[in-house]
Amino acid sequence: MANEFKKDFPIFSNPLNKGLIYFDNAATTQKPECVIEALSNYYRQDNANPLRGLYDLSGRATQVYESSRQTVADFLGAHPCEIVFTRNASESLNLVAYTWAMENIQEGDEIAVLISEHHSNILPWQMVCKKKGAKLVFLEVNKESGELEEEELKKINSKTKLVAVAQVSNVLGITCDVKKIASLAHSFGAKICIDGAQSVPHMKVNVKDLDADFFVFSGHKILAPMGIGVLYAKKEILENTEPFLRGGEMIEYVTREGASWAELPHKFEAGTVNASGALGLSEALKYIQKVGYEKIHEQDLKLTKLLIEKMKEIPHVKIIGNKNPEKHAGIVTFTIDGVHPHDIASLLDTKKIAIRAGHHCAQPLGAYLEVPATARASLYFYNDEEEVLAFADALSQIRKMSGFKD
Repeated sequence: MANEFKKDFPIFSNPLNKGLIYFDNAATTQKPECVIEALSNYYRQDNANPLRGLYDLSGRATQVYESSRQTVADFLGAHPCEIVFTRNASESLNLVAYTWAMENIQEGDEIAVLISEHHSNILPWQMVCKKKGAKLVFLEVNKESGELEEEELKKINSKTKLVAVAQVSNVLGITCDVKKIASLAHSFGAKICIDGAQSVPHMKVNVKDLDADFFVFSGHKILAPMGIGVLYAKKEILENTEPFLRGGEMIEYVTREGASWAELPHKFEAGTVNASGALGLSEALKYIQKVGYEKIHEQDLKLTKLLIEKMKEIPHVKIIGNKNPEKHAGIVTFTIDGVHPHDIASLLDTKKIAIRAGHHCAQPLGAYLEVPATARASLYFYNDEEEVLAFADALSQIRKMSGFKD
């Protein structure tokens, strides 16, 4: 199936990248021709400052921007006024932290996060807790399976005001039952903020079905350009939340004494907006829908099964977390005895294989698992079996390339 779609991605046919095996999709995905062409066409024919210009070209730019918002809203099962464009998931999380959380979290309150969270879903809440005198509570995962156990959910209680959780772990690939956690959080009057950066590329998400209060993701992890992200928040929450950034475009009227804000969602989008990025995201989501999540899941699972099967055959390779291929969302993190993950990545690069190595912006998880650094291969639907087999063969040579005899 991968060859059916690989032709849509110009980077793989570029002579500079001949033989490239790209297994770093959890960090960022490659871009299909339709996204690249949409960006090019925008700057060739529709480029202007959107929203305020009283001329045709600005009107077209505005139409591009707002129709892109509609596409994102439809993709998530939301209303356009609930979609705020940001730079990335990290900025979306910070927006929630500096607005709703700073307004609603009080001394003695608790914010619950998983130990496996990306730093972007820990640092903003650390800041809120320090400034407001609240407590950050970590929900620990099973060290073998990587899954959140029922007992840990008891840490969500009447003191909890916010639960921040990734739908899919960027290190372990585990999918968390965020719908169940949302229901539990709401039973105590708490809100839930879901990080969907790793989930939306691999699975259909409906924010209303999840009953998410906040949901964030980055465009660049789902075939879109870098520099465009999304914050979904329930309309009633946005209506009752002060804006984060203040300046042009987000106001209705300004006097010497104060200002009134523009209607949703514009009051959260200060300054000149990223219209081309929004368009690129819109085109990427349309492409994903054309491919279909059923095919994406099928390819994810097929490749992950083959990868884990081959890795288990290689001495000294240790897979971190769950050994069940169905619980990885295309992410397989591992170590090799005696070889630092940075060296693993560098040696694989000599064979034109791109993976990620380090702590993956999840140092609390590494400390908890007592594995400070790991290597990570992350797959997507444009990868194929030949690439997996070539990767496994290269992996089997790493210790020998590092000077080991076995």
